[in-house]
Amino acid sequence: MTTYATMAFHLETERLIMRPWDEADADEFCELLAERGKGKPPVERIRAAIAGFLTATEETGIALLPIQRREEGDFIGYCGLIIGRTTLEEPEIAYELFERVHGNGYATEAAAAVLEAAAATGRERLWSTVGTWNGPSLRVLEKLGFHRDRVSMEENGEVAWLTRKLP
Repeated sequence: MTTYATMAFHLETERLIMRPWDEADADEFCELLAERGKGKPPVERIRAAIAGFLTATEETGIALLPIQRREEGDFIGYCGLIIGRTTLEEPEIAYELFERVHGNGYATEAAAAVLEAAAATGRERLWSTVGTWNGPSLRVLEKLGFHRDRVSMEENGEVAWLTRKLP
């Protein structure tokens, strides 16, 4: 089995800072998840989820990281690597941002930094799975050089599986 370097857990771009989760992120993370239209999850459940993210990061060497805007200092979402529907050797890139910041290129900027961090671990390929209805996310992945591999049917509808080789 190939071993990979640990992903950098503090990433900075021109406009963004991504860093490990903190319990203080729980309230804003609840607000973000509420935008999915299924109600606001209990903050205790989200604090437990954050603890789970931190444990998973220690075990796997990959991370889903909160995104803050550098100038404003506000939490606007998350981006990073997860096992999701794939494997630790070929993880998925995942991101979700508040609707109020959509259309500013933040997802593309954050995901590009995560791609670079993933390549630095020695991995050769990443995946992403996105609902086929989610045009903006599909455009972000297209800009980053992801290509559609296949489509599967899941309980929430069609899911596009995209992949990208790393340099």
